[in-house]
Amino acid sequence: MLAAVTIHIRTATAQDWPQIWPVVAEVVRAGETYAYPLDLTSEQARQLWLEAPPGESVVATDDDGSVLGTAKMGPNRPGHGDHVGTASFMVASSARGLGVGRALGEHVVAWHRERGFHAIQFNAVVETNAAAVALWRSLGFEVVGTVPEAFRHPTHGLVGLHVMHLPLRTGRAQG
Repeated sequence: MLAAVTIHIRTATAQDWPQIWPVVAEVVRAGETYAYPLDLTSEQARQLWLEAPPGESVVATDDDGSVLGTAKMGPNRPGHGDHVGTASFMVASSARGLGVGRALGEHVVAWHRERGFHAIQFNAVVETNAAAVALWRSLGFEVVGTVPEAFRHPTHGLVGLHVMHLPLRTGRAQG
């Protein structure tokens, strides 16, 4: 049984990158959930992950300040698509099963609601990532489509990418 941990979520800063990078590197190198290049460098990843406004990146930490996971969120598209948000998540393997993903997911949904987004769209949830698909469904997301064979999984071969959607119904006509 996993020990209980208190999870704190806060805005990520540039000073957090040395703790965020190992989480990102681990997830990317596994090649099972993101279409990022396996040889992604720390600098490339930092530019991809640390969102500028109107987006935001956050870290989930324990009581000691150790980074357990991270998320980034913001508008899915610019201009006429900025009323729909999106997000990406990564959890350290050592922190999986502790509720970090759920805490980050709940935070991201609240973040989008507070900012008046109409909905959240996840563009590419690997269909074999059963834990993520189950988590997002438990938070109210639905699979609205699957792009067949859109992801080269290292052990499952070509698998689909789900597009998942959560209506927030708050309306946001323009940014």
